[in-house]
This record gives sequence, structure tokens and C-alpha cells, in this order.
Amino acid sequence: MSPVRRGAALPIYNRIRVLRAERGMSRAQLAALIDVNPQTVGALERGDHYPSLDLAFRICDVFGLPVEAVFSRTEFTPLSTELYKPRKEA
Repeated sequence: MSPVRRGAALPIYNRIRVLRAERGMSRAQLAALIDVNPQTVGALERGDHYPSLDLAFRICDVFGLPVEAVFSRTEFTPLSTELYKPRKEA
């Protein structure tokens, strides 16, 4: 767990593993791009470590996405659910 005390009510969820896999990127490749150790990427993906604001921005820059697409205070729904939501009949 991150050394910063947030409590169970304020977790930070992320999509790093999914985004990395979509791009065929290894942990080591992402780590090199964001200037951290590959073990740090693993800890981030598992939720054992929360990124600093600077690190979060570096991760988002690699994926070309805004922070809210990569990190959230609530659990993400699967991307397939978001992309293929049932259409409402008019």
C-alpha cells in the first residue's frame, strides 16, 4: 500500500494494465518510458502503490489519454461494457 494514508474510502483505481496490454507493451517498456523500475509498474497495476501527480501525468502522456481515463476514485467498468452499452429505444 502507498505510504500516503488515504484509508479504504479513498482508493485510486487505474487502467494501466489494460492500456499497456492493448498496446502490446511490457512492464519494462512502460517503466523505461516513465523513468521508473518495472516493479513499480507492477505495484501500480496491482494497486499496491499510488502514483505521484507527476508520475500519473507521465503515464497518461505515454498513453495519450487524460488523467480521468487512466485513474479514478471508483472502480472502472470493463471497457467492453462502456463501448457496447445497450442502446435505448426511442
